[in-house]
Amino acid sequence: EVQLVESGGGLVQPGGSLRLSCAASGFAFSSAGMNWVRQAPGKGLEWVASISPRGTSTSYTDSVKGRFTISRDNAKNALFLQMNSLKIEDTAMYYCAQGSDRGQGTQVTVSS
Repeated sequence: EVQLVESGGGLVQPGGSLRLSCAASGFAFSSAGMNWVRQAPGKGLEWVASISPRGTSTSYTDSVKGRFTISRDNAKNALFLQMNSLKIEDTAMYYCAQGSDRGQGTQVTVSS
């Protein structure tokens, strides 16, 4: 059974930083491309970033390029999202996703 457990969200001021983590189990993590997606209040699910199985290739939605960094530690079955220069519009529930599976999410709120 695929399990994805996110952590690291919280309340931060505009311009601040957060680092999200995702603990993965139940599948061959080191062979899987991974994603971060988010859902803002009243909006649909939005893809944020992807990383290849070995971490050699990453991609980002335009609105987070240069501010967010996706990374992984295959030895620990862990996925990360470093978020810098956070903006109010980054407020959302953030999910770790693999294929159609995703975790319960971690809330990120950017507010002054």
